[in-house]
Parts: sequence; structure tokens; C-alpha cells
Amino acid sequence: MAASARVILREWREADREDFAAMNADPAVMRHFPAMLSRAESDALLDRIQAHHATHGFGVWAVEADGALAGMCGLLRVAFEAPFTPAVEIAWRLRPAFQRRGLAAAAARQALAEGFGRLGLERIVAFTVPANEPSWRLMERLGMRRGGCFGHPRLPADHPLHAHVWYVLDRQDWLAQGGAPAVSRPPRGH
Repeated sequence: MAASARVILREWREADREDFAAMNADPAVMRHFPAMLSRAESDALLDRIQAHHATHGFGVWAVEADGALAGMCGLLRVAFEAPFTPAVEIAWRLRPAFQRRGLAAAAARQALAEGFGRLGLERIVAFTVPANEPSWRLMERLGMRRGGCFGHPRLPADHPLHAHVWYVLDRQDWLAQGGAPAVSRPPRGH
């Protein structure tokens, strides 16, 4: 994948698993998710990420900054029914040391360029819980507009994280904001 001056989106390496697991077990990182992940659960998530790449030709990439694994960012097919599906979502997650440095925005812009460029998507969605202000603020900075609210179908109605907000960015809006397609094909997961 193309790189910004500060961020590289790249394919996953076996050596990433330890830092990926530490990120997924960090209470601050996972505060807007149902639970922190054990090492086995984190490894299983990375296996699913790599399988998505193999099946669809795109997915979530490793985010590298300062020569280290900073987190993840990329595109995924939404695997549940919601008011905005079928859809491809953009998702990101960064380790604490790499947060609040503009890296998520830089990585997300690269992923959007890939989605609207090589993949030719007409729209990309994102969603989070209303309390995750840093995430939905980033969605807004990326030019996404709020689509509405929905109850996450994988969480019980009485779960504190059941209520979600979703955002959408259409290809035409992205182009009007000066978006440009990615110039190189990103690495595929293995």
C-alpha cells in the first residue's frame, strides 16, 4: 500500500502478533468494545483478517509508524444486517503510544483512496458507539456524514454498547473533497 510520510499500510507479519495482542488486551484501546481479547482471541482475529484479504482481495492492513506496529486500519465487508448493509466499512485501531498523532487519519485516508480507487466502491461506512467521540470525530474529519443510529445485532439490546452511530462517505463526495485514488496496489494478506 502507498505510504504517507508517517504511516505505512502493509501486509501482516507473524512478528506483529505479539504487539497486536497487546493492543487488543489494552483496556484503554478496547474501552468501546465488548471485551478485551486474550492472546488466542487476538490471534484468531488476525487469522480472520488475513482470510478476509485472501477471500476479497482487500481488508485491514497493519499500520506501521516509526518502524513499529502502530495498529490496524482498512476495509471490511460488514458481516451482519443493518440499515446500511450490504456495505464495506472502514475500521481502525491504534496502540496507545500512537494515538493523538494524526496517524489514524493518515492511515484512513490511504484506505479510503484504495476503496474508492482500485476497488471502485461507491460508498464506505463506519460505525461506533456514541461515547467513542475520537472515532466519530475522525469520521467527520474524513468527510463522512452521519447516517443515523442502529442497534448492533451482535450485542443484546440491554448491553451498554448496543447503540451505535453510523457514518457514510460516497465516492462522489470523496472526489469533491479532493480525494485521489491509490496509485499502487496494496499487499494482500497471506
